[in-house]
Amino acid sequence: MDFIERIFGFSPDNGSGTFESGLVIAAIVFVAAIYFVRRRGSLKK
Repeated sequence: MDFIERIFGFSPDNGSGTFESGLVIAAIVFVAAIYFVRRRGSLKK
């Protein structure tokens, strides 16, 4: 995973890919949290 290096031309993690992996994991967790909060809220009605 080196999309930040390809898009912006710099490497915040010296090419290891951990920064990009962290971004992807954070986005997945964020979307899942929103999904479960909205689902829980709709079940209470």
